[in-house]
Amino acid sequence: MRTSLVTGVALTMLAAGCSGPSEPAGSARPTADSPTASPSASSGTSPRGSEPGTSGSPASEPPTAEPDPPHPVSLPALFDKRYDGRRLRLGDVLVRTDAYTQRAVTFRSDGLTISGVMNIPDGRGPFPVLVLAHGYIDPAVYVTGQGLRREQDWLAREGYVVLHVDYRNHAGSDRAPRADERLRLGYTVDVVNAVRAVRRSDLRFLDEERVGLLGRSMGGGVVYNALVVAPGLVDAAVVFAPVSSRAEDNFNRWIRDDPGRSSLSRRIIRAYGAPEKNKEFWREASPRTYFDRVTEPLMIHHGTADESCPIRWSRRSFAALERAGADARMHVYQGEPHAFVAAWPLSMRRTVRFFDRHLD
Repeated sequence: MRTSLVTGVALTMLAAGCSGPSEPAGSARPTADSPTASPSASSGTSPRGSEPGTSGSPASEPPTAEPDPPHPVSLPALFDKRYDGRRLRLGDVLVRTDAYTQRAVTFRSDGLTISGVMNIPDGRGPFPVLVLAHGYIDPAVYVTGQGLRREQDWLAREGYVVLHVDYRNHAGSDRAPRADERLRLGYTVDVVNAVRAVRRSDLRFLDEERVGLLGRSMGGGVVYNALVVAPGLVDAAVVFAPVSSRAEDNFNRWIRDDPGRSSLSRRIIRAYGAPEKNKEFWREASPRTYFDRVTEPLMIHHGTADESCPIRWSRRSFAALERAGADARMHVYQGEPHAFVAAWPLSMRRTVRFFDRHLD
């Protein structure tokens, strides 16, 4: 499918891959970065061929060795993973508004209990569901439902059940060791399992046939990952000011170049090699490598004044999605910072129209 680039025009907040407000734009079409690697190239498999025999008839194929299993810290390792999201449970009422009720929730993911919050619109439903992936907030200070607060409220008022995932190691979720060292791929597993838990739930106000994903900053990267590891998982997805779709960009910006994370940087390089030394590992940790697996419509919002995630990252991701044939569109917001401000309402109206169209 052909992709379209939409632009808008307009006008603060975060860093280190977090969450924030939105938009307007100028209208230049993103240019391609580097060619997207194919899954077969990075998984170590190759086409099987036969050599002609001496009599002119094809010789029988020699036995072929089993391909090496994917690195456990890679996206291919998640392709065939059994996602066990289930037991979505409602907890205490946290907030009541004139339009919805917010409740604590838990669900099971990868043998862990993951916490979160759910905004439930007033009425009988069933309501379409949006699973939200928040940006980076230090787990030591994070509280349940933090991040994407404005989006949670707006979307619930538009008639969507909003499930905001805390991720493992956050708030009331179970702890998982070495999550940062494993490039936080466990967060992707938790978001995929959140969708699985919604699909398997017997809560009658949920329309398990209409589910979308929304992520901001680091959470935008989580959404990219989810789309490539579980094609067909949702009906549509939206990302705001996402991180790069190349894992090495994110590693270099927030870990390798951060003096406060030098110990983590050394552990990661010792475990997997530096990006310039072990290119295959870093390709296989990057969703851009597998954008040809994306089957859902995707909308990208990004501001030109983003001080945390440079807009060139989204331009290159969009170009790679376009080359891969994905149904993607991108809105560029002139002057908007990482945490959208003046154009945030416009970006949300566009987001709601997008979900209304694809989750009908």
